Amino acid sequence: MTTLQIDNLPDDIYRNLQNLATQKNFTLDEAVVLLLRQALQSVDVNVIQEQSAKSIAEVLAKIRSRPRMNPIDFGLLDSTILIRDDRNR
Repeated sequence: MTTLQIDNLPDDIYRNLQNLATQKNFTLDEAVVLLLRQALQSVDVNVIQEQSAKSIAEVLAKIRSRPRMNPIDFGLLDSTILIRDDRNR
């Protein structure tokens, strides 16, 4: 396992880490690892949300940029006519 050394850690943060470790019945190392895992998980979730939001926006932009097709130009019936015929059955 890798070792992490932190220089110039403010005293108040160190005290908070000690208090957390005492409350959770953890060692100081376990408390630090817990906090780092929680912080990194929330960062991962934010990155995933940003990527999915971006890809949705890109998909919508691509859909909106497509040229509009008229079915009559291809010899097809208009969908409103097909729906009306279906309802009249």
